[in-house]
Amino acid sequence: RREQARLRASVVEEDTEPWQKEPQFAGLHRVGGVDLSYCKGDESRACASLVVLSYPALEVLYWDCRMVPVTAPYVAGFLAFREVPVLVEAVQRLQQEEPQLQPQVLLVDGNGLLHPRGFGTACHLGVLTDLPCIGVAKNLLHVDGLARDELHREQVRSLQKSGEAFPLTGTSGKVLGMVLRSHSNSSRPLYVSVGHRVSLGTAVRLVRACCRFRIPEPIRQADIRSREYLRR
Repeated sequence: RREQARLRASVVEEDTEPWQKEPQFAGLHRVGGVDLSYCKGDESRACASLVVLSYPALEVLYWDCRMVPVTAPYVAGFLAFREVPVLVEAVQRLQQEEPQLQPQVLLVDGNGLLHPRGFGTACHLGVLTDLPCIGVAKNLLHVDGLARDELHREQVRSLQKSGEAFPLTGTSGKVLGMVLRSHSNSSRPLYVSVGHRVSLGTAVRLVRACCRFRIPEPIRQADIRSREYLRR
């Protein structure tokens, strides 16, 4: 908890890059996605995957998958201590081997500020790499009074078109993230939250722009590749 609080003080919750302020993200050329897939029946080993896509074409420019030991136990609210170290290593390998392909923003399969102590995996990875990061979760984390109750389900049903969204406001009054209908073909929303060096509005716009399907393409490609690596 002390370490999370210490790192949390470094999170920047606003846009820091010129491309973030452009309507069509002019100046954005590379978007990264990360994923960790675990071996069935063996929680001590996983495949860490980092993918970099071109923007706006969303074509894969770089990918790196490798088996990594997972030493920290799973503890709810502290998942980042289990997963972020190997993801940081993947980013550092890219920076050393193909620095020209470094992503300008990372999409993370997990939460950012939408977290019991406001410091999820996307924040943790963002602060340690100093890259803009966005949390993209598939399920709602029940924090600060947020719940998947009938009111929430009704709000989700009201999202009729791709790109429609509504804020996740906790009982504290703080907006922790946005619920986004990312694709017309899926009524299941995404839960987008700020990780680091990006505003919530920009995060939602970019996630939507990266969706060919429900899951944004950088995360989807990282997941596909890590699962395929495990199968092989």
